[in-house]
Amino acid sequence: MSNRLWNVGIVLLFLLLAALLLQFFSSSATIRKLAEPSVNDGLESAGRKHIVLISQERDNPFWLAIAEGARAAAESLGMELEYTGPLRINQGEQTQLLKKAIAAKADAILIQGLGDSSSYKEWIDRANKRHIPVIAIDTDEPGSQRIAYVGTDNFKAGRQMGELVAARTTEEGLIGVLLGNEQAANQQLRLAGLQAALKGQPRLRIAEVRSSNISRLEAQQQTEDLLASQPNIRILVGFSALDGAGMMEAASRLGRGDIQIFAFDDLDITMEGIRGGRIEASIVQQPRKMGAQAIELLSNHWQGEPISQEQFTDTFVLDADALTAGSPAEERLNR
Repeated sequence: MSNRLWNVGIVLLFLLLAALLLQFFSSSATIRKLAEPSVNDGLESAGRKHIVLISQERDNPFWLAIAEGARAAAESLGMELEYTGPLRINQGEQTQLLKKAIAAKADAILIQGLGDSSSYKEWIDRANKRHIPVIAIDTDEPGSQRIAYVGTDNFKAGRQMGELVAARTTEEGLIGVLLGNEQAANQQLRLAGLQAALKGQPRLRIAEVRSSNISRLEAQQQTEDLLASQPNIRILVGFSALDGAGMMEAASRLGRGDIQIFAFDDLDITMEGIRGGRIEASIVQQPRKMGAQAIELLSNHWQGEPISQEQFTDTFVLDADALTAGSPAEERLNR
């Protein structure tokens, strides 16, 4: 009798444990089902595309304008923009930041091309293999697997500068040229365009080319030294945004009112120099448009639309007449 009761007890205990286990698994499945929508909702809210913009120089006004245009376009399209770059020009650091963005699995990367860096091309290609689209801004990276270039046609802009100089000068003259960075491909293309335009102008000759290292102070110092060593220079051409201000200050310090200065871009101080007659004119790019257009291209790319691999933004001449009339450049600065 006792054995029978023992067996019945074991069966009842087994049934109780089975019921408890069944209830446990049923509750777990219910919890998972209830939790799934909240997890998915979180993923959807966190599903904004994360785009990294790596500048040539973090606090440079030109690159800040690119970032402004890119950020506005990104926000309008539901994307997030992360802006970074070296504090001072450093191609090695640009490469490290590219590696970091790839490792962080950014959805897309916007870069300045370095032009002649096989290592940089290699990392762009690695990003492409990981399905991270890369767009070059301001300077192209030909030969890489970047999906597009957005920016100035730099050779054309240099030619435009040469034609401007030829049109605004009537006498023979030596020209001193400042490049923002001698190693930068965009600066070399502008110089090549200038040289091409001056081939048909035998009265105009480039006396010397120097680098300002994208520094207003360095532009001033290089210009003072240039004018001291070659006093017959009558024309100064600068191909980066801070060159115009540095050249203007150097000419003023040396009392060289006979110098014609041709600048690049539309910083406030450049525009003041144009208004005051100290700068003849400037070739102006459209950095905000570059940033916005790069974001729009990424959106088109993700939607499967074909995109052109070269997207050139226009440049225009800014002089005293244009400022008086109310130029697009001045309208942008006043926004």
